[in-house]
Amino acid sequence: MLFYEIPKSIFNDFLFICLAWLLQPVVCVEDCAIFPFLICGRAMLDTGKDFAFVTRYIRKLHGGSQAILAQANDGSFYVVKFFNNLQGKNLLFNESVGNELYRACGLSVPSWKPLLITDDFIERNKDCWMQAREGSLRPVSGLCFGSRFLGGTGIRLIEILPGTSLRRIRSQQSFWRAWLIDICARHADNRQAIFIEGCDGGLDAFFVDHGHLFGGPKGELQPHFRASRYLDQRIYHGVSSHLYRICLKDLRNLNVDKLWARIQGLPDDWKVKSGLDGFEQCLCRLSTSNLLENILDTMGDSLRRVQESKNDEERALPKQPGSVLCPGIPVPGLERDFAPKCHSCVARAQA
Repeated sequence: MLFYEIPKSIFNDFLFICLAWLLQPVVCVEDCAIFPFLICGRAMLDTGKDFAFVTRYIRKLHGGSQAILAQANDGSFYVVKFFNNLQGKNLLFNESVGNELYRACGLSVPSWKPLLITDDFIERNKDCWMQAREGSLRPVSGLCFGSRFLGGTGIRLIEILPGTSLRRIRSQQSFWRAWLIDICARHADNRQAIFIEGCDGGLDAFFVDHGHLFGGPKGELQPHFRASRYLDQRIYHGVSSHLYRICLKDLRNLNVDKLWARIQGLPDDWKVKSGLDGFEQCLCRLSTSNLLENILDTMGDSLRRVQESKNDEERALPKQPGSVLCPGIPVPGLERDFAPKCHSCVARAQA
C-alpha cells in the first residue's frame, strides 16, 4: 500500500505512538501518562487543537465552578475547569463550544485548549480539590477545559468598570452582538467580560465564562431574554437601525459547517446530548434572519423602557440641595466627581 493510501485513522494512531515514544521523558514527568497522551492527542486532532499537561498549581479562583489558576507545560497560565465540576456535566462542552461560537461570530475571547490533569498532580495539590456539602471532592484525572489567563507582566486587567470608563471601550457594539448570540444560545447567566487596557487608555473587551450557555451546565433552563445582559446596561447605549444592520451582517458570515466540524472533534465525554441539542437549536436561530430582527427589536424596546422608567423616577425625586460645608448653608461650586477611578482589578487571580 502506498503511503498516501493509508487510512487517516491508522496514520493518526501511528503518528501519536511515535510522538509518545519521542516525548516519553517529558510525558512521564507525571505518573508516566503515555496512554492519556495518546487518547487526548487523537481526540483533539480533528479540532485543530493541541493540548498541554497541567504542571503547576497557582491558586483556587472564585465562582461556582471552583476553577483553579494553573500553569501548563507550554509555559502559559490557564483558568482550569474540571470535568466533574459541581455545576453540571455540560460545563466543559458549554465553555469550549461557547468560545468557538463567539470567535466564529467575530467576538474576542481568550484562546483555550484541553489540559490533561494527572492523578499524581491531583494528589500533590489537594488545595485544588472542590468543596461540596459533603466535604472535599477530588477532581477526576483526564481532560479539563483551559482558558488562557489574560494577565501578565505589564498587562492591566479590569473586571468591573465605573460608568465614566464605558466610553473608553473599543467596539462597544460587540456587546449587542454578544447579547443577541446569548439569547439564541439560551444563556442563563449575566454576560461577563474582562477588559484589557491599552497604552492609549482604550479598553478591549474579552468575553469569558460560557458555562451557562445552552440552558446552563445541566441543560434544563429556559432563561428570560434579559437574563444574559451585561449587568451595567449603560454599555448598550445608542440603539440605532445602523447598529442592527451591523449585527445582522456579522452573523450572516457565520460558517456553520466549519463550526460544526470543530465541535465534532471535541472529546467524546464532553459531548452531552442536551448540549449538542442546544447548540443545534442556537445555530438554527442564528441562521434565521427574521427571527434575529425580531430579537433585536425586542432588545432595543426593553432597554428603551428601562431608560424611560429610570428617567421618570429621577424626575419624581425632590431636587437635592447643593453640597454643604455646614448644615443648612449651601455652598455652590463645591460639587465634585466622586466616581471611582479605574483600578487594576485582575479578572480571576494573580500568579
